[in-house]
Amino acid sequence: MNNKKAFIFDLDGVIVDTAKYHFLAWQKIAAELGIEFTPEHNEQLKGVSRVRSLDIILELGRIEASQEDKNKWLIQKNEDYLSHLVNMDQSEILPGVLPILAFLKEKNQAVALGSASKNARPILEKTGILHYFDAIVDGNDVTNAKPDPEVFLQAAKLLNVNKENAIVFEDSVAGIQAANIANMTSIGIGESEILYEAKFIFKDFTYMDTSFITTFIK
Repeated sequence: MNNKKAFIFDLDGVIVDTAKYHFLAWQKIAAELGIEFTPEHNEQLKGVSRVRSLDIILELGRIEASQEDKNKWLIQKNEDYLSHLVNMDQSEILPGVLPILAFLKEKNQAVALGSASKNARPILEKTGILHYFDAIVDGNDVTNAKPDPEVFLQAAKLLNVNKENAIVFEDSVAGIQAANIANMTSIGIGESEILYEAKFIFKDFTYMDTSFITTFIK
């Protein structure tokens, strides 16, 4: 380990605009179960695993289900979500993200993805930004969901960076908490009233310029 810095990005809602597809897929499942599932409810699902997300929805409807039924709904949800990704391209990248990734690459900074998504690699490939990442840790690589910091700790380890020198970009409460638990610098991307536990908060990457990034790499 050394004193170099690492920049770790969540995927859904931070780099790409796929969070909306998760919401639509979960909303469809909830509707079939007679559960009202709102954007406000969806905040509880951000950054957590697919299995835990289903449990949260079932808890909302006070529904107990067999593991067989749960497995069926999990497959159904993922198939519905993946159907939205078929025609995905660079237009799905959120505003302001590309300039920040390009700047980090230009400055030879270590960059990783730390996401609960099990579809992270295909998404990065479809959007043409896989080459920006030196390491990828996704839902296939971890056993503990955020706010457990496992995904970020693994990313820092792969980059050979001390956790205290890692900067995490997150749009979920669970993700911000995970970064804080790991003693990393947490940067919230979204609304301040939701992500108030983050050390820094930006509405989106268009509000962040490279001079802010430079403060971490001097």
